[in-house]
Amino acid sequence: MILFMVIVALLVAYFIGHRIFVHRKTFTGTAKLHGKTVIVTGGNTGIGKATASAMAARGGRVILACRSKQRGEEAAREIRMETGNENVIFMQLDLASQKSIGLFAENFLKAERRLDLLINNAALASPGLTEDGLGMILGVNHIGPFLLTNLLLERLKECAPSRVVNVSSCGHDLGTIDFDCINTHKKLTLGSSDADLFRAYTHSKLCNVLFTHQLAKRLQGTNVTCYSLHPGSVNSELGRDINEWKTRILKAIVRRFFATDPVSGAQTTLYCALQEDIEHLSGRYFSDCQLVQVKPEARDDGIAKKLWDVSEKLCGMN
Repeated sequence: MILFMVIVALLVAYFIGHRIFVHRKTFTGTAKLHGKTVIVTGGNTGIGKATASAMAARGGRVILACRSKQRGEEAAREIRMETGNENVIFMQLDLASQKSIGLFAENFLKAERRLDLLINNAALASPGLTEDGLGMILGVNHIGPFLLTNLLLERLKECAPSRVVNVSSCGHDLGTIDFDCINTHKKLTLGSSDADLFRAYTHSKLCNVLFTHQLAKRLQGTNVTCYSLHPGSVNSELGRDINEWKTRILKAIVRRFFATDPVSGAQTTLYCALQEDIEHLSGRYFSDCQLVQVKPEARDDGIAKKLWDVSEKLCGMN
């Protein structure tokens, strides 16, 4: 009887987990992107590549903003072949380097007349420091997209209506913002164990939600809107630098039972980028192609403003 109850409990947990983390609605919008330009960071793999491919299939000019020249150019070739859209190109961008971000923005603004969609998709869960001395997760997952977005805002305004889409995670609900740690150590958390990296990752995803919240306030009246989202538990390269044996086992379980594919994982990104009549929801958070309420800390005006001010300082904008 006890064994039977355990089996039933496990099955219930599986189906609940599958519904929450795996099952993804399919975006059914028919919007076309002919004559429009899209930037997708991390567009050479996983959700980013699936997103870029969907944008190319709708006729958009798609910029794959990636660190690896070889992988970026290869992904661009593959998407061109799959979609028949020749307007898919690679431009080098290393979010761990503010110099690289500035150079990318400069080159893009010189070469491209339009920017209609900026999709901040790239993220990692790696130890170490960025070129600028920031914790790698803080630098790549938050400060990099923050700086990139700000450098491209004027072009987005010129091409309005336009949108910024920040790929966050339901993990943001486990995150918090330790401003003392950020100001003192330029990191989201101390330590380098897998548990520390996971915590830093959740903190960075909360940063994405708060950044979107504050950005929306600053964009009022510009016809540029922004959204954050949870893509689902996707089998990607995100955790490639997490190596502890117990974490490997957990990742194997997630891949087997709870991980969806990148195409399914891209659906809420597509919804936020292309769904009609959601402009009044600018600054909000979405999951499974629908609006989701976030915890109070994730929509706190004071915290969002303070994070913006700290972020400006860390990337030399103030």
